[in-house]
Amino acid sequence: MFVDHVKVYVKGGDGGNGMVAFRREKYVPDGGPAGGDGGKGADVIFEVDEGLRTLMDFRYQKHFKAQRGEHGMSKSMHGKNAKDMIVKVPPGTTVTDAVTGTIIADLTDHGQRAVIAKGGRGGRGNIRFATPANPAPEISEKGEPGYELEVVLELKVLADVGLVGFPSVGKSTLLSIVSAAKPKIGDYHFTTIVPNLGVVDVGEGRSFVMADLPGLIEGAHEGVGLGHQFLRHIERTRVIVHVIDMSGMEGRDPYEDYVTINEELEQYNLRLMERPQIVVANKMDMPEAEMNLAEFKEQIPSDVKVYPISAITRQGLSDLLYAVADLLDQTPEFPLYDPEEVEESRHVLYKFEAEKKDEFIIGRDDDGAYTVGGPAIERLFKMTNFSHEESVRRFGRQLRGMGIDDALRERGVENGDTVRIMDYEFEFVE
Repeated sequence: MFVDHVKVYVKGGDGGNGMVAFRREKYVPDGGPAGGDGGKGADVIFEVDEGLRTLMDFRYQKHFKAQRGEHGMSKSMHGKNAKDMIVKVPPGTTVTDAVTGTIIADLTDHGQRAVIAKGGRGGRGNIRFATPANPAPEISEKGEPGYELEVVLELKVLADVGLVGFPSVGKSTLLSIVSAAKPKIGDYHFTTIVPNLGVVDVGEGRSFVMADLPGLIEGAHEGVGLGHQFLRHIERTRVIVHVIDMSGMEGRDPYEDYVTINEELEQYNLRLMERPQIVVANKMDMPEAEMNLAEFKEQIPSDVKVYPISAITRQGLSDLLYAVADLLDQTPEFPLYDPEEVEESRHVLYKFEAEKKDEFIIGRDDDGAYTVGGPAIERLFKMTNFSHEESVRRFGRQLRGMGIDDALRERGVENGDTVRIMDYEFEFVE
C-alpha cells in the first residue's frame, strides 16, 4: 500500500525534576543545598531516509513520545539528558501543524533533519536557589513539559519530470520503456493509483527522474477521482510532460483533453503553470492519429512544441528525451516553500520560548470559581513542586509578579473565593 498523507501526534520529552537535598542536617546554614538539576527531555527529530518511499509505517504508529530527562540527584548530581528520538521519513515529506496549517518542515535531502517537538529543560534543584539569606532552601522545580502537537505528514515525490494526462493515455507504458521502472499497465482507467518513479538515462552522462502519476480527470483540483493524490506529487517537478492520446480511441477529443488538464493544474495551484511543459502526442501508430494531430496543432498556440511518439513502437522517443533533458538544463528548481519562512514558522511554534510572561486569561466556571489559564501560567504550574511549602510560596510570588492578583480583583474576586488553575484550586486571600 502506498501511503502519502497521514496525521500523527508528537511530544517532546519532559525535563527531569530538580531535587531537594542537603549536604548536612536540613537546617545547618553552612551545610548548603545539594539537590541537582534534572536532565533535558528528548527532542522528536524527523530525519530523511532515502531508502523509504512511503509513509506506510505511520499508519501503524501514530504516537511519538520522546523520553523524559533523568531527575536530579543528591550530591549536586545533574540528571542525564534524554537521547533524542529520531523518526525516519521518506524524501519529499512535508510536515504541517494540524491545527494552524503552518509548514514546520520540508524534508527533501537524505540525512536532512528537523526538530518537530522540543523536549523540556530540566527542572532546577535546590542548589540553584541558595542565597546568603537562605543557604539551604527547601525548593526545587519540576521539569519543563515537552512541546506536543499534532502534525500532518504529506509525501510529495521528488521527480524532475512529471507525466500528466488523462487515464489510459500511455503514461505508464512510456515510463516503462524509457526507464527500468515497472508500473502496472492495463487497458482500463486508473491502472496507476500510486506514483511510480524511474531514472531515465539519456546518454552523454545525462539522466533525470521521471514520475508516472495517477491520471487526472475533470474536477481533480477539488479531489474528484485521484485528483489530490495526483496533484500534490507534481508540485516538486521542474518540467511537465503532458501526454495526450492522439488516436481518439477513448472517444475523447485531444484538444479538449489538453485544455481540461491545464485548467486542473491552474486551479489547483497557479505556480504549476510556471513549469515549462512539453506536449507529447502518443499512440501515433494508431489509425486516425495523424489526422487528429493535424487538427490539434491548428487549435493550440503556435509556440507550443508537440512531440509525436508511439510508446509501443518507440517512435520519436529519442527526440523527446533529449528535448526533456535540454529543458531541464535550462529550468531552475521550484522550491515549494521559502526555507527562511519555514524556519521562522517552526521557531514560532515553540511557545515555551516565544510566549510573554504576562500572557494569561481570567475566566469564570459555572460553579462560580475563577479560572486562570494560558500557556505561560500552565507551564509555570506544571513546573512547580507543590510538595514543598517554599515552592508553593514562590509560585504565589510569581503569580503576583505576572499581575494575576490585580487582574482577579478587577474581575471582582473577593477574600475566600476559589481560584482554579487547571485541576488545582486555591483560596484567594487578601
